Amino acid sequence: MSKLFDRICSPERHVSCSVLHSVLELAVQLAREGREGKKIGTIFTVGDEINVLKFSRCLILDPLHGHDGRLKQIENADMRETVKELAQLDGAFVVSDSGTVLSSARYLEAPTHNAHLPLGLGTRHMAAAAMSQHTEAVVAVVSTSSIVRVFDDGQIVGEILPELWLIQRKSLYIPEAIIEEQEQEKIAIVTPQPRVNSR
Repeated sequence: MSKLFDRICSPERHVSCSVLHSVLELAVQLAREGREGKKIGTIFTVGDEINVLKFSRCLILDPLHGHDGRLKQIENADMRETVKELAQLDGAFVVSDSGTVLSSARYLEAPTHNAHLPLGLGTRHMAAAAMSQHTEAVVAVVSTSSIVRVFDDGQIVGEILPELWLIQRKSLYIPEAIIEEQEQEKIAIVTPQPRVNSR
């Protein structure tokens, strides 16, 4: 596994680092490529799938329901292509901590009254923040502005800009951020400064 997202995919997230890494790779592909020439916005929840399913419901009949779990692994190339197709539908993907894409086209219904977002982020980000606050899931949002934002405990813990030129054109939502530019991958990863324990 590449170390590209190590600052985001750390053990402190309480989800599988390898599964989260695979989801972020797929999210970056969607942010870069869109689908059929159109920008796409979507959400991926990773881990704590039982509670995520409790705090969500299907918007349509779930296209992934009833299929063999081995075929729905996030590492499976066919599944990744299926996700890219289904991302054109409204709703979120629920990915288990073992890497199975359990459901798609889900409406996230975690309570939003305690979720606080910077101005300028919309309902997709609010739903992601709330879900990450009320469950142990980490939630990745693919924005139609081609940025991937990652939420944990109701906070933005990472912003991934899949094209380096975006960093000059977009305002970042993480104060006192560490910005790591990967020239070879043509990607910028923004994470918060590590907290210092004052004991």
